[in-house]
Amino acid sequence: MRLLCQVSYKGTNYQGWQKQKDAPTIQEEIEKVLSKILNSEINIQGSGRTDSGVHAQRQYFHFDVEKDIDIDRLRYSANCLLPKDIFINEIRKVDDDFHARYSAKSKTYTYILRLDERNPFNYDLETIYPLPINVNLLITALKQFEGTHNFQDFTSKEEDEDGFIRTIYSVEPTYIEQTKQFIITFKGNGFMRYMIRNMVGTALAIASQKEKEDFIIYHLSKKETREIVSYKAAPEGLYLVDVNY
Repeated sequence: MRLLCQVSYKGTNYQGWQKQKDAPTIQEEIEKVLSKILNSEINIQGSGRTDSGVHAQRQYFHFDVEKDIDIDRLRYSANCLLPKDIFINEIRKVDDDFHARYSAKSKTYTYILRLDERNPFNYDLETIYPLPINVNLLITALKQFEGTHNFQDFTSKEEDEDGFIRTIYSVEPTYIEQTKQFIITFKGNGFMRYMIRNMVGTALAIASQKEKEDFIIYHLSKKETREIVSYKAAPEGLYLVDVNY
């Protein structure tokens, strides 16, 4: 039987989603708890990876069990044992050919910028950018990422089976004057390592006039030689919001 789980987590205390040697990760914590409850080794398959310090509102993973189990009881028991910054919201049965990663149709992320000084209550949940920027330039720069492009210069991934081609369905920037937060929502068919952080960092470089307005267009053009951008926004402001199946 295959089970699909939806989980939320605060990524501050972890070295990302994927299990690593000698480093705390979300995957490791979940596998450890499920293995203890089910008295067998459980390996989970996530919908994708999140980097160190990145958060998730709705991340998904699946795993298999050999016999029918009470999924409500499993969820309750798992949440009792998991660290306080990880919580399983839902568990449901799915078809055996379902895959948390390969069955995904699109993903939505948000990036939260505070255009102000540090808030001591939210310092690890948003990215502080206190330097002057042109908000209109920031919005224009971000909108250039919409569409189907070659994102080879916006990821550290060495190789890609799809040739670094991804489609960004929408980039929606919203400024909240009261909190001085700039919330950017990205929806696309897939995102590679550091891709969103590189996009945000590059847009900020243009908005602060460190780079020209055509900088993004140049780096989205197909080139034989990769020229990976040097701008990468901090991880604290990035959230995996949802995965669409």
